Amino acid sequence: MKNVSRSFVGIFSAVTGALVVAAAVHFNLLAAEPTKNPKLSLNVDTSPMVRDVKAGTSFAPIVKKAAPSVVNIYSTTIVHVHPMQSPFMMDPFFRQFFGDQFQGQNRDMTRKEQSLGSGVIVSPDGYILTANHVVRDADEVKVALGDDNQKKYDARVVGTDPRTDVAVLKIEAKNLPAITFGDSSQVEIGDVVLAIGNPFGVGQTVTEGIISALGRHGYGINGPRGYEDFIQTDAAINPGNSGGALVDAEGRLIGINTWIATSSGGSEGVGFAVPANLARRVMESLIANGKVTRGYLGVSIKDLTPGLAKAFGYDKEGGALVGDVFPDTPAAKAGIEDGDIIIEFNGKKISDANSLTLMVSECAPGSEASVKVFRKGVSKTLNVKLEELPNENGKNGNSENNANSTTDALDGVTVQDVDTQARQELNIPNNIKGALVVSVDDNSNAADAGLQKGDVIMEIDQKAVKDSDDAVKLAQDVKGDQILLKIWRREGDMASTTYITVDNTKRKK
Repeated sequence: MKNVSRSFVGIFSAVTGALVVAAAVHFNLLAAEPTKNPKLSLNVDTSPMVRDVKAGTSFAPIVKKAAPSVVNIYSTTIVHVHPMQSPFMMDPFFRQFFGDQFQGQNRDMTRKEQSLGSGVIVSPDGYILTANHVVRDADEVKVALGDDNQKKYDARVVGTDPRTDVAVLKIEAKNLPAITFGDSSQVEIGDVVLAIGNPFGVGQTVTEGIISALGRHGYGINGPRGYEDFIQTDAAINPGNSGGALVDAEGRLIGINTWIATSSGGSEGVGFAVPANLARRVMESLIANGKVTRGYLGVSIKDLTPGLAKAFGYDKEGGALVGDVFPDTPAAKAGIEDGDIIIEFNGKKISDANSLTLMVSECAPGSEASVKVFRKGVSKTLNVKLEELPNENGKNGNSENNANSTTDALDGVTVQDVDTQARQELNIPNNIKGALVVSVDDNSNAADAGLQKGDVIMEIDQKAVKDSDDAVKLAQDVKGDQILLKIWRREGDMASTTYITVDNTKRKK
């Protein structure tokens, strides 16, 4: 084996999974559209917020309007119990991140454990929106209206969507105080909001704050294939608030509270909510179809960093870089190619990979969309017919043998041929050709750039790498101040193809 010699500094960012590609950043289509589901009667008010700055003296009228729609949810699950007690751990939000070892009051091996969350009544006949993690794996779910915990309704889980952390419940009741949906695509940073829920089980509580940020994503809260477009707020959200309402200054629902960033276990002013437009779309699909149907493009993508933009000769901001186009998918049939930069989808500008992911999933399977790409200095528009997002995207492999490595432009990196043993151990698909990275010096520029052991280098400066000898030669031939690598990588049960860039003008000392 040989070592790759020379510098390799760049920017690495994770690929947005095997592009599930889903709905728009703020779901504008849903905001103005009345529900088409005959089973569901919703109150919707999409009129713009009046933002005249006034010195208000009380939020009581807003609370009286919205608070009756917020309920307490009690879910019961058979759990493994360990001897630790904490009021912070009543909310399944914490069980989600810290595990069931924090639940329980005694040393029994198993017991029925009750968790507490909140929900929002969305229709007079008993449909309720909440967070998926509030009812996940529950054996029994009960709902109490407001602070009246004397009467609890048995709730049926209509459907759940872990990818957005949204769930829909149904109780048998009539003439319930349904909340009015606002248009979450119209909210702005600085808007006043109220969070309503049942923190720590103390009873219904209202907290006030502002919208701190929009379009937050990249946290992996909903899993590697999850959809994130969170509204961030400094209104206090605590354990027990999960699934409760985030309402605007007119009492309209703009979000479902879902998680907090905290080092103490309580609110530190950084809370997140699923936008109401997204939650509403998921809810309507679950009620109508029993599942959420999403559009599917069939590519893996990543954000276009300045280094990547320069390498591809693209001088504008935004866009999503296509790392791989999966065979026999809508993208492949439409002529999208790896290395394309997707800059518009259905006439809407793509700001990053997440925005494209959201936009595609918003589309109905079978619908047609226009995709504008930048390819080798030229922009072109392609028409694609989207399919339904499959549950899983996977491929497998098989192949050849040999060993060698690269040198010169990839200092500190050792590679070998992708042999049969490596394919079996790393589950490398048969169609993936290149040089397998077997080690990366921690102090090398390659490590700084994000190259990892187990990656397969498929291209160097847009030239195909056939094997390790080929990688050595191409690395030695690099002359520019920036190196572009196309790599294949497996992370857990997911695999994808992406690009990383290298600053070839300096070496790490």
